[in-house]
Amino acid sequence: MQSLPATMQAIEITEPGAPEVLKIQQRPLPHIKEDEVLISVHAAGVNRPDVMQRTGLYPPPPGVTDIPGLEVSGIIVSVGAQVTDWNVGDSVCALVAGGGYAEYVNAPESQCLPIPKGLTYREAASLPETYFTVWSNVFDRAKLAEKETILVHGGSSGIGTTAIQLCRALNRKIFVTAGSDEKCRACEAIGATQAINYRSEDFAERVMALTDNKGVDVILDMVAGEYIHRDLKCLADDGRIVIIAFLGGVKTNLNMTDILKRRLTITGSTLRPRSTKFKSKIAVSLREKVWPLLASRVIEPLIFKSFPLQNAAEAHSLMESSQHIGKIILDIRNQ
Repeated sequence: MQSLPATMQAIEITEPGAPEVLKIQQRPLPHIKEDEVLISVHAAGVNRPDVMQRTGLYPPPPGVTDIPGLEVSGIIVSVGAQVTDWNVGDSVCALVAGGGYAEYVNAPESQCLPIPKGLTYREAASLPETYFTVWSNVFDRAKLAEKETILVHGGSSGIGTTAIQLCRALNRKIFVTAGSDEKCRACEAIGATQAINYRSEDFAERVMALTDNKGVDVILDMVAGEYIHRDLKCLADDGRIVIIAFLGGVKTNLNMTDILKRRLTITGSTLRPRSTKFKSKIAVSLREKVWPLLASRVIEPLIFKSFPLQNAAEAHSLMESSQHIGKIILDIRNQ
């Protein structure tokens, strides 16, 4: 077994605030539990929850490192005593509860997945957080069925581009909203049935027109706030809204009449605090149903830009600008 250093470079949130509070520091290597592996990180994904954690709105769950970062790719360099599925030297990508912005991170063995054939470490690092989130909320929680339709807000985001490609590959009709004509065309280029510029059109009116006034069966909403009113207007009878973030605010006033009369469901979830057992079930579904699509390039990771680890503040600034189409990545080691 290779000799491991005692310390590593990692990004710390020195205090809640703007991107500039992200600083590179020396930290001790993580200790792994018996069912965990230690990964030498090659790349890490940047996600909205990381930004929320940096601003003080999304603290890590109890017992989880304060180092941000929820998804990584790299090589396993140590395994716990109870690990049976992985060996030192295996290349993996993994969903973690924190710690991804570092040279090493520990991960439960059941939340690791093999890197799909042909993908780079950078591409593999873009997968876990968004694919776990989309699969769990769209197909498990909302139970989007064949011949049903879905509306996804933030179509050009990492979540949005993942949802588009998954729905296209699984023959679901998907509408998305995005903030510019350029983003709308990019969403349609990777498989969106129709992209709606929410700055120039009323998305609820447009969805109703596109569905012959039936509405969509599922809405994946990362905006919430006042969007919920318009979501209800373009939701089909027995439709489901799944809220995964609240970029538009945490509060809204609702008239419950439509919800009762039309049997509508409003639900939501956050992935980070869920149990390893829960996340492991998602990993099994992804490996069986989605990873072959990635290996065959039916689905392709969409990377917008990557930054060296020490430039994490620039990556967060880009995330907050919403100018990206697809994923933002931190390169921890040479790609």
